[in-house]
Amino acid sequence: MDYMTLKQASEKWGISPRMINYYSSAGRIAGAEKMGKVWLIPSGAEKPFDLRRKDQSEGGKGSC
Repeated sequence: MDYMTLKQASEKWGISPRMINYYSSAGRIAGAEKMGKVWLIPSGAEKPFDLRRKDQSEGGKGSC
């Protein structure tokens, strides 16, 4: 299985490495594994939804 680092996942998903670290430790990224101090994210993993937002669309600023 191919993995990506937090930095690679953050570039792919457009969020900070810190948020990916949080999602990984909370078990919200399927297949994420911790090897020592480094989280490995499966290449095919999908970006978890941000539970702080009600609107989960990509644009996200509303319908106006």
